[in-house]
Amino acid sequence: MNLRERKKQRTRDALLRAAMELFATRGYEETTVDDIAAAVDVSQRTFFRYFAGKEEAAFYVPRLAETQVVEAVRARPPGEAPLEALRRAVLESWDTISETIEEIVPVELHMRVYRVIESTPALLAAHLRRAAELEEELARIIAEREGLDVDADPRPRIVVALFGGVIRVTERLWSAGDDLSLEGMRQLTATYLDQVGPALAGNWRTGQSP
Repeated sequence: MNLRERKKQRTRDALLRAAMELFATRGYEETTVDDIAAAVDVSQRTFFRYFAGKEEAAFYVPRLAETQVVEAVRARPPGEAPLEALRRAVLESWDTISETIEEIVPVELHMRVYRVIESTPALLAAHLRRAAELEEELARIIAEREGLDVDADPRPRIVVALFGGVIRVTERLWSAGDDLSLEGMRQLTATYLDQVGPALAGNWRTGQSP
């Protein structure tokens, strides 16, 4: 990376961190592009050289994490069952995701903005739209791994929809809880993913004769 590219990266990261700090402290709707640019002492025009708008800045770091998860799924051993491949891809890439985030902004700030996304209707709607797109991408990866036609065999979309539903539940519970740490989110995610098999196949009525 040459000097010019490093300068551009520093400017982008400074804008991103300023945007996230303002979203976390002031609120997404209450923050303007002018506020973000002023915090870094650049023009609005400079902001738009790096981001299409506030929404892109809000989702920049989550998109990096999503990319790592997708690549982790692609890298899973071919003999691994689809749901297990998804589970391991998410949980085993957690540390790498954390390191990627830390290269740009503190993880704690990222997690605070994650809560802002959950509590801001416009951002939550965008997040859910992207989640649907991500599920389709993962379903096609799973289908390719298993040698299936994703449009002829419903199983890849079903297993990814199940997986995505569990992730959505853990996101919602985490955002409503007191532990804002990345590790807290990881533990909650692991706990719920570990219950998928028993929830689908087990007898929920304890203490009763079959």
